[in-house]
Amino acid sequence: MNTSIVRLEGEVDPDVSEPAADRLVSGTPRLEVRNFFADGSQQFFAGRWSATRGKWRIRYTENELCVMTSGRVVLESVSGERCAFGPGDAFVVPAGFVGTWEVIEDCSKIYAIFESRG
Repeated sequence: MNTSIVRLEGEVDPDVSEPAADRLVSGTPRLEVRNFFADGSQQFFAGRWSATRGKWRIRYTENELCVMTSGRVVLESVSGERCAFGPGDAFVVPAGFVGTWEVIEDCSKIYAIFESRG
């Protein structure tokens, strides 16, 4: 078990993707994930994420802490609650959240994710 501090910076090859066609609402967003840490149980992850403009449907099975470092996003729940975030904003998306994620300005964030196996 490694007990060294992990910095969320440096060279990590990104996992590049786009939202699945059945989830895409608008635009042609490009998503990049740079995962810097995963615990031994594979339930906790931390890293950096970025995306270009677009909107897609989301369904969270994990709890995610997000800290926006650039750009602007709007999350909207299926019940119509809208929350806008920009640089410096921190928020949690809880497991079970269903709605949309819209990138208004190309963005990046630091994330920490916990996905329970139970």
